[in-house]
Amino acid sequence: MDLTVLYRGPLASCDYDCPYCPFAKRRDSREQLRADRDALERFAGWAAARQPEDRLSVLFTPWGEGLVRSWYRRTLAELSRLPHIRRVAIQTNLSCRTDWLAEADPDTLALWCTYHPGQTPYDRFLGKCRELSARGIRFSVGIVGFEEHLEAARRLRADLPEHVYLWVNAAEGRDYTDEEAARWTALDPLFPYSRHPHRSAGLPCRTGESVISVDGDGTVRRCHFVPAELGNLYDGSYRAALRPRACPLAVCDCHIGYVHLESLPLYDVFAGGVLERIPASA
Repeated sequence: MDLTVLYRGPLASCDYDCPYCPFAKRRDSREQLRADRDALERFAGWAAARQPEDRLSVLFTPWGEGLVRSWYRRTLAELSRLPHIRRVAIQTNLSCRTDWLAEADPDTLALWCTYHPGQTPYDRFLGKCRELSARGIRFSVGIVGFEEHLEAARRLRADLPEHVYLWVNAAEGRDYTDEEAARWTALDPLFPYSRHPHRSAGLPCRTGESVISVDGDGTVRRCHFVPAELGNLYDGSYRAALRPRACPLAVCDCHIGYVHLESLPLYDVFAGGVLERIPASA
């Protein structure tokens, strides 16, 4: 069985304070961090114990910043070296050091990196990207499409290697004019997919069949955005619930959701790089 897992444990703290993020500068208590570490180690143990025929891909999507925590760095490196893991990736602001990547398999590990202007010096972030390139790590880089971020995005596109995909997320609730959208599309040809929410009600989606969401307790849902439970990862009860199913929501407006819609061509667009958001053409 080939299965893609989006894992989101209880971690909610971040070292940045982006004004558009509800988790900015939130501090997890020592007990909360311990619970997150324990939950992640339990999940990593489950993933490591899969049979060779159970091919697994994992994307970590923490509410906070995971890579500043040693247990996330260790888990990604360890999972990347397992033969039945096809891909292991994480969403990150890239504020962590990069030396831990020497322990990872660069053919399996990948990073989905977001640049937040005003939260870190531009040269520091670009330097981290260059370190990733020097280590042979697959990564994409992105930015939220606020007008005040446009010049930083243009600078990034000019300074990053041509093969590194620069993605742009439409700002939540922003209604872009055609002129504004054209400026972002000039940087990210795939921005039109992010510009508007996608109608999804009743349409087939891979979530709930070959893609699942898992929380720190092992509760399995079809995706992060549909609360209905399919079972639990650790007792195996979720397996009986895996089947083709239509989306119950009116629209899907997040890339980690709509990328799995069968009505969109994004599995072909991102072939080989769905989890790390790297197009096949990159």
